[in-house]
Amino acid sequence: MGPAAVPHPSLSSRLTQRFEGEPVRVLIVPGLHNSGPGHWQTWLQGQYQGAQRVHQARWHEPDLDVWAAQIAQVIENASPRVTWIAVAHSFGCLALARYLQQHRSSHGSQAPIRQGVQAALIVAPADPKKFQVQDRLPQSGLGISTTLVGSENDPWMPLEDASWWAKRWGSRFLNLGPAGHINHESGHGPWPWARYHVDHLIRDQQRQRRLERIHPMELSYAI
Repeated sequence: MGPAAVPHPSLSSRLTQRFEGEPVRVLIVPGLHNSGPGHWQTWLQGQYQGAQRVHQARWHEPDLDVWAAQIAQVIENASPRVTWIAVAHSFGCLALARYLQQHRSSHGSQAPIRQGVQAALIVAPADPKKFQVQDRLPQSGLGISTTLVGSENDPWMPLEDASWWAKRWGSRFLNLGPAGHINHESGHGPWPWARYHVDHLIRDQQRQRRLERIHPMELSYAI
């Protein structure tokens, strides 16, 4: 019997590097007045190692561009190799949409952007009309995979309007029923569904990264 086959050096290198690099991380984007200790966003942040919160200098001042710039700052301060899953609430949803619009515009819209925010859970967005920012938000797809969660009795956004924005942004829409503003006051402290959905988004990104890094010779073994 002859000597065992030695993998091609380039293939061996690819195999050892396939799972290297920065992990997929969770980015918490709160709304007005931040999300307190009993809020589901705070609970969710504690579920993931390396999760990071976007902090605003003036939580009581809903300035769309200032808030979007702060999202950009947090992402720019991290390694450019990080893949982020954003979890936004209330006015934070509008700031995230604005950030995605500006980020995509600065990078061009022809090719997908593989760094930065790659998927998002958008929960109980505030009504843009209340803040007179509807014309400064994306009027078409956000460029990433998103799920928008609305409520039938949300005082900050009628369900019909939430559904309309989801359709405009190309988001999957979920009606959570009579769930208020989906915050601590409406009984949403620990929220396992949010954890389940974010887990799913993380697995999707990890799967995509493996497919992008795989060497064509590896695929030949599956044929």
